[in-house]
Amino acid sequence: MGAGPGAADLITVRGARVLAASPVCLYAGSLVPRELLAECSPEARLVDTAQLDIDQITAELVRAHEEGHDVARLHSGDPSVFSAVNEQMRRLDEAGVPYEVVPGVPAFAAAAAALKRELTVPTVGQTVILTRIAQRATAMPEGEDLATLGRSGALIVLHLAARYVDRVVEELLPHYGADCPAAVVAMASRPDEIVLRGTLDDIAEQVKSAGVIRTAVIMVGRTLGAEQFRDSHLYSPARDRHSC
Repeated sequence: MGAGPGAADLITVRGARVLAASPVCLYAGSLVPRELLAECSPEARLVDTAQLDIDQITAELVRAHEEGHDVARLHSGDPSVFSAVNEQMRRLDEAGVPYEVVPGVPAFAAAAAALKRELTVPTVGQTVILTRIAQRATAMPEGEDLATLGRSGALIVLHLAARYVDRVVEELLPHYGADCPAAVVAMASRPDEIVLRGTLDDIAEQVKSAGVIRTAVIMVGRTLGAEQFRDSHLYSPARDRHSC
């Protein structure tokens, strides 16, 4: 399940209930704040998976199931994006272990909240691209490089890319321009949260000056700086609220 972006009170009500009811909890200690574990029973067995490989993690899950225990498997953010949960579910399917997925607050949503920005703005931008960049460990599929995605002009949200901010700027500049609003939020929702606002022209230097290299979200797009835009039709006085 998703533990949320970091703040202990941003875990969902359902997630907190699962934690409290599970006699075993596996958590990613390098990313999940210890404060979240306060929701667990004092008798629960806690397993930090930061130093475990996928086979060792699966063994823990299968063992707990065979002993008749429910397990809470905590991932940072939300399991639907960049969570490495697919390979765990595949192995659980192969082992015949039933499970459910509990969503959490994703990092990009916490970052948008820190920026006090809605990522979709009427007449300015209605599309958000969640992506990352190619690294040595994992290549990007063909057609999903930044140079290609940037042609859309849509708001781009990059995970796992803070240490490569120079490359991000270089690849997006031709499509967005140096004056395009850009922002970086590190440790979103946590006490040590860092919020950087700027443009493609200066955001890389801000990131390096702040020493941000991980646990950060990069956002680039015109909606970040939108001030003059048409109100949404949803609450417009001109909308006929009696029609179906």
